[in-house]
Amino acid sequence: MSPLYAHPAVRDRLIEFLGGGSLDRATAIYLTHTDGYNFDRARLRRPAELDRLLEAGTDIARSLADSESILFHVDVDYVNFDSPVQAYLDPERTFALLEPAAQTVEALLLGLGIRPLHLITGQGHHFIWSIARNSPSADLLDALGPAPELLDACAQRVPPTHRKSIDLRAHGVFAATALVMEYLAHREKAAAGHVTEIPVEITAVHVGPTATGRREIISIDISEYGDPLHTRSLRMPFTRYCKPSFLGLAHRVDSAPGLPAIYSLPLHEIDARQAVKFRSVDAEVCALAQRACVRIPIQEAGTARLLHDYLTSALRRFHLHYYAEHHDAAGRWAQTYDRTPLEPLPACMRHLATWPNDLLLKPAGMQLATRCLLAAGWHPRHIAGFIRSKFENPAYHWGVDWSDYAPALRADFYTRLFAGQIAVGLDQLGDLSCTSNREKGFCFPPAHGSCDLEPCRRSLLAPSLS
Repeated sequence: MSPLYAHPAVRDRLIEFLGGGSLDRATAIYLTHTDGYNFDRARLRRPAELDRLLEAGTDIARSLADSESILFHVDVDYVNFDSPVQAYLDPERTFALLEPAAQTVEALLLGLGIRPLHLITGQGHHFIWSIARNSPSADLLDALGPAPELLDACAQRVPPTHRKSIDLRAHGVFAATALVMEYLAHREKAAAGHVTEIPVEITAVHVGPTATGRREIISIDISEYGDPLHTRSLRMPFTRYCKPSFLGLAHRVDSAPGLPAIYSLPLHEIDARQAVKFRSVDAEVCALAQRACVRIPIQEAGTARLLHDYLTSALRRFHLHYYAEHHDAAGRWAQTYDRTPLEPLPACMRHLATWPNDLLLKPAGMQLATRCLLAAGWHPRHIAGFIRSKFENPAYHWGVDWSDYAPALRADFYTRLFAGQIAVGLDQLGDLSCTSNREKGFCFPPAHGSCDLEPCRRSLLAPSLS
């Protein structure tokens, strides 16, 4: 075990983040490796087994699910599609690029009356807060939860040992929380996009080269809301950040001076620049642990205001439109989604529909499908049904264990996310072009003839569809 983990203050902070005040009363449902890995039932541990994970020297995360609270979480991450190692080789530049967006997000939350726990990790900022499971806001979220049949499917995927804590109501509240966090991400993208040097996107959507000459973005990452609650977790503060190692980047990171180890830290009495400097120094990490509380704060009033704003928003009206339709039943796919005429669609969309693995797993792939099919007149919920039908087809050999993840939930999340940005005018479709598609790596020109995305863009920008 790292000597740092033996420090009493560090241990106190780890227990504090788990809720409940002690390991045997922790409100976190489980501990595991971080969500940089795929969910693995075999690696779930009871909070009381914290020391076992500390001794293993791995990343450590707590479940997003909690027995007493509903947790809210948003990331503001740096993503480089050409060189994922850049965030670790040049952390000063990374966090300088992130700073305007992080300040904007924090100001937006504070304007709502939400004072979150603010952490930094290897390549971004995390904002976390909670409400009680028995609060009025939780009851309202429970009433908003969409698609009961989908919630049943999520609940059936929960490991039997956790079904008492992560029940049908928990999945319903989580599904409704996803709608609200989508609204919050819209506001964050709109505000941060005016102050950042590189593009701001919701989730890690591929872009072409930016003004910096690199394919890099700031991601408002709410992607956890596209998977079942029981599969998602939160990286624990004051634990080692091992992502470079399991991404195969460690040899390059370790060659950079001053990065023998990286610890996730709360921003308490320090800014991100100082945290980047301190996060590899055990003595500084321990000193911070002695004065920085990492209890996830309960923010009932601010969350109630966020809910009110969402319920009166244009995005809420779009969500009602979205859920007014249903996916075609799986038994009908051979006659419906599988018989989608591809010839009228752009060549890149035809390629994606014919060879979806792994293009359709990427946010940019689902964005392209959503845009092209919306332009062809599809209802967005049926676009999600189309994507789901591809995910559930074993002939494509996805390499994703859909017995834990939910293809219908993921298809709904991303389709709703991209269609919603078009519906409310947040996505002005400036990158819907063959040039941009080629720069992103999603252009597949036909063997004969030509391809043009401009008709799709004009159709989506037409007043009748705005």
